[in-house]
Amino acid sequence: MFIQTQDTPNPNSVKFIPGRSVLDARTMDFPNPASAFCSPLARHLFRVEGVKSVFLGPDFVTITKGGEELDWNLIKPDIYATLMDFFSSGLPVVTEDAPRGDTAVSEEDDEVVAMIKELLETRIRPTVQEDGGDVLFRGFQDGIVQLKLQGSCTTCPSSIITLKNGIQNMLQFYIPEVEGVEQVTDEDEEDVEKESNSP
Repeated sequence: MFIQTQDTPNPNSVKFIPGRSVLDARTMDFPNPASAFCSPLARHLFRVEGVKSVFLGPDFVTITKGGEELDWNLIKPDIYATLMDFFSSGLPVVTEDAPRGDTAVSEEDDEVVAMIKELLETRIRPTVQEDGGDVLFRGFQDGIVQLKLQGSCTTCPSSIITLKNGIQNMLQFYIPEVEGVEQVTDEDEEDVEKESNSP
């Protein structure tokens, strides 16, 4: 098995390409070890010292290290070994209890939301995945598209530029109803869950 690596716009993230399918057509983000309960692969990778987050793509794995002071040359050999051992083990990449998060158009979507999702799926996500990340649709309200960045994009210094210049400009060009784009973080989503669960 030959694993290639590719730098991403984020200096703390590297894209590992094992030359085989990882998650078929979807992506999954594991921002911490606790979130990796449904992925044996992510759990194994979190055992490597210095790994801060794991992002699984259709045919790649993006690893984000815990800070600038950690040297990739010290971490990469352990990541290579973990990936090779895992893929030869025959274990599933994710288990049955893995949540599904996607940007697929659903019956409940109105015309504008359907157009936003279609653009995200066909034009924006493939480009962001090239850089070892992903973007998920989280809502459209009062002209603002809410998106969640994942993988190398999460802590990337240029992610706001990507969001505002790239994604916002493209959505506004094709869909006049879009007035802006806003990033949703894990903390934002946790706050919404707390509010909806409180009596």
